[in-house]
Parts: sequence; structure tokens; C-alpha cells
Amino acid sequence: MLPVLLVSIDNTVLSFALPAISRDLAPTAAQQLWIIDAYPLVLAGLLVAMGSAGDRYGRRRMLLIGSIGFAVLSVAAAFAPTAETLIAARAALGFFGAMLMPSTLSLLRTVFVEREQRRLAIAIWASGFAAGSAFGPLVGGLLLEHFAWGSVFLLAVPVLVPMLILVPLLIPESRDPAPGRIDLPSTLLSLAAMGPVVYGIKSLATDGFDGFGVQAIVLGAFAGVWFVRRQLSARSPMLDVRLFRQGSFGGAVLVNLCSVIALVGFLYFVSQHLQLIAGLTPVAAGLALLPGLVAMIIAGLAVVPIARRVRPRILVPTALALSAAGYAVVASTATADSIAPVVIAFVLLGVGIGAAETVSNELILSSAPAAKAGAASAVSETAYELGAVLGTAVLGSILAAHYRGAIELPGALTGAQADAARETLAGAVTVAEQLPAAIGAELAASAAHAFDSGVVVTSLIGVGLMAAAAAIAAVALRNPKIPPATAARVAQSATESASETQ
Repeated sequence: MLPVLLVSIDNTVLSFALPAISRDLAPTAAQQLWIIDAYPLVLAGLLVAMGSAGDRYGRRRMLLIGSIGFAVLSVAAAFAPTAETLIAARAALGFFGAMLMPSTLSLLRTVFVEREQRRLAIAIWASGFAAGSAFGPLVGGLLLEHFAWGSVFLLAVPVLVPMLILVPLLIPESRDPAPGRIDLPSTLLSLAAMGPVVYGIKSLATDGFDGFGVQAIVLGAFAGVWFVRRQLSARSPMLDVRLFRQGSFGGAVLVNLCSVIALVGFLYFVSQHLQLIAGLTPVAAGLALLPGLVAMIIAGLAVVPIARRVRPRILVPTALALSAAGYAVVASTATADSIAPVVIAFVLLGVGIGAAETVSNELILSSAPAAKAGAASAVSETAYELGAVLGTAVLGSILAAHYRGAIELPGALTGAQADAARETLAGAVTVAEQLPAAIGAELAASAAHAFDSGVVVTSLIGVGLMAAAAAIAAVALRNPKIPPATAARVAQSATESASETQ
């Protein structure tokens, strides 16, 4: 659970530290998105490769190597002097973070072979994400009240030190008894598929069709097709893409993807709204979101006994409908003083996502042989991290583009001030503080109106996204049972894995 807490704390803390980072490093809108996206982008591109490496070389070993690298680079990120340096540090963190997460979920798959036990273990695992998200804003808020933004990255050190001590003592080594060869071309193809797509989305949102957005998306799609064809023709594929033919597997992965897009996109704009428009301190903003994070934990655990009686095709769409209702609340109440509606909206979103992801993660792991748990876990984690990337790349870029088009600047601004105010909300707030009171208030009000109008548009897209995910779940999860051939492989692999562990 320690690496789970670490990664979730890191993601939430960064969203709340973004206003302080923007004031200190003055990143452009694109750099601001890359500060958030560089880590999950690299991590998502390497998760499958690192999951396969864990299957081959040992999942506990990957945990330890990833922990050491993550701790060292967290310190480097804390003292980054420029936006470019911080982006580079975040990308390097993604490399070692990719070693951590597949190992945690795959160890659950190999230890808990009985389905009811595994479902509860996965619920606790998912609740660790929510718990980390809850601690992140509070602890991070306290740090930001008294220290520079770099202090939020140093949170990794006290989490990783006990992990390095306890993992060798408490966790048995686990690996695939018959691993395939290392497939470096497939690893490069997975990165080549994700990087250009995300860049293309950002480019379309920022520059429209004048940039290289379309070409980048086409390049990424080509690499993705090449990756799939390579896996289908390989004797021992890095990722068994045939698993996606099972509705329970492919549908569950899509549910995870859409859920995380919605969650990260929500946190991206709400953290800025609460601090820069509503005027809350980082601690107060974290407390405002605490009820939703607690609701996510409770929903993830409470859904376990319900899942024994209610089929996934009913349970998951119902949960996602609650998340859609949360976005609808924000879309209908986005004003400068809207704090209570944000709290209510996040509670609805948290309940829906917490319940849906517990069920979907269990379906993903149940569909794969235990010996290949690392690769299957990596698919689930890839959906998480790709969702984190797209949450800011898609929803964040749409919001940024709407903000730039809607803001009305006072005529008294210099060219540099106008560029800074038009680039980001944090830039507008900083410029407003430097102007005479009347002009500054006019700029702040215009920026707040432009941002919140963009929040309405983004929230309506979030409603549609959750509705689409619910529809996918209702169709794809009609028959979540594992096919007999796969079930036989699961039983055989579980026996082999248990024998090797003993």
C-alpha cells in the first residue's frame, strides 16, 4: 500500500501546488500542462514493459529499484529552478514510477487466488489511491502554507524509507515461471503511440489546425497499430492484446480510462477555482475536497458485498451515472462563490468512481493468468495513467483554449502583462495584483468569468464522458465470466505461481 499512497499523494499534491508553481516558475499554458502530464505520460508508456519485466525478474525487485529511483528524483524535482527542469524531473519520475504500480496490483493477484478475497484486497488497494488523494491536499496544503512548492515533492522520502526496509521482510518474491524475452521494440512502440497522441491533442487545443496536431495523432495511431500487430504475431507477447476480445476485460479497461479522465480533469480545474477564484488557502481547498475523497474510499469498500449480488452490467453503469450527476452539478452552478456545490459534486463523483473502479479492476485481473499478472496489472495501470494524461490534455486543453478566447483584457495592460494574463488564470491573478486596484479588480473579474465559463463547457463534456462510459459498461459487461480456456490457464498459472512462491 505504501507505493499506492505515494503515487496518489504525488498526483493530488501537484494539482494543489500548481498555482504556486505558476507564480514562481511562470510556465506557459503548454508548460503548465506538461508539468502535470510528463510524469503519467512516461509512466503510461512504460507500464506494460515494466509489468512484463516484473513478471520476468521479480515483482518485489522492481518495487525496490523503483522506490530508490523515485526517492532520488523527487528530491531533484523539489529544487527544480525552471519549468523545463521540472518537466524533465517529472518525466524521469515516470520511469521509476512505472516499476512501482504494476508490482503492487500483480502481487495481489498472485497472493489472493480466491476471488472474494481478491475482490476485497483490490477494494483496499483502490481505497489506498483515495486515501492518498485525501492526505495529499491536507498535508500538501500545510506545506504550501509554510514552505515553497518544492516541499510537496519531498513527501516521497518519508513514504519510501520504511518501504525499503519492510518490503524485503514482509513481501515474498513473485515472478512468471516461464517468461518471454525482453521486447525493446514493443516498448519503444508503446511510447511512440502515446507521446504523439497527447502532443497532438495539446497542439489542436492551443494552435488549432495550424500546428502539427493532426500529423502527431496520425503518427501515434500508426505506432499503436504497429504495436498491436507485433503483439499478435509474437510467440510470447509483451501484452496479450487478445484479452481485449473479452468484454469483461476490454470494457473494464475503458471504464477505468474514462473514470480517471473525469477525476483528474475535475481536480485540475477545481483546485484552481477554489484557490484563485474563491480565494481559499491550499489547506481550505484540500478540506473542501475531503468529503469527496472519503466518499470514494467508503464506496470502494462498500461495493464489495454488493458486487456478490448485483451483476457488473448493472452496478458499474449505476455508479458512473452518479459521477455524471457530479459533473452536471458543477456545470449548473459554476460561479465565483460556488464552494458548496463543488463539495457536493465531488462527493457524487467520488462515490461513482470508487465503486466502479473496484469492480473493473477485479474483472481485469480475473481475466488474465496469474503468472501474467504483471502485464495484466500494467494494462489496468496504463488505463489509470493514460486517463490522467488525457484528463489534463483533453479537458485541460479545452478549458485553456476557452479561457484564452473568453477573457477580456483592460486596455491599460502592457504587452507582457496581456500575454501573461491571457496565458493562464494564475498569470492573470498575478498581473491583477500588480495593477491599480480598479484595473486589477476588472482583470480579476474578467479572468474569473472566462475561467468559470470554460468550467461549464468542460463539465458538460465530463457529463457526456461519464454517460458514454456507463453505456460501454452496460454493453461490454453483460457476460463477465471468464471463458473456459482462460479459466484453465488461470488455474494452472495460479498453481505454478503458488508452488514457486512456496
